[in-house]
Amino acid sequence: MEVILLEKIANLGNLGDKVSIKAGYGRNYLVPQGKAVPATATKIAEFEVRRAELEKAAAQKLSAASARADALAKVKVVITHKAGDEGRLFGSVGTHNIAEAFTQAGVAVEKHEVRLPHGAIRHIGEFEIDISLHTDVIAKATITIAPEA
Repeated sequence: MEVILLEKIANLGNLGDKVSIKAGYGRNYLVPQGKAVPATATKIAEFEVRRAELEKAAAQKLSAASARADALAKVKVVITHKAGDEGRLFGSVGTHNIAEAFTQAGVAVEKHEVRLPHGAIRHIGEFEIDISLHTDVIAKATITIAPEA
């Protein structure tokens, strides 16, 4: 299945690219989410008419993501969790806990934006995590996991 991308998609292409993808990916995800349209002659013509408006919207999304990244760099988040004597947590701190802590600190972060490449955090300490705000903007944030008193 060939589609025209209406926004930049990581590992796939940029706005306006005509790419060949598996039919299920296009039918079930890209087209319903408004991220792509089937590459027919009429859709290509419609896209060319709307290209400037789509590029403007993409630039606005990028600037909004950059502003959020600057705000995230200024926020210091401390998450308290039950822990043993040796600094090992009872349970773990995952993406949901981290997103909730940043949201309570004043910067809205969604669970799917938090990247933990080594899995959930299971020890007390200070950790640097990545928050993927846009395909081109990945913010570095520092969180501190502290034991409950």
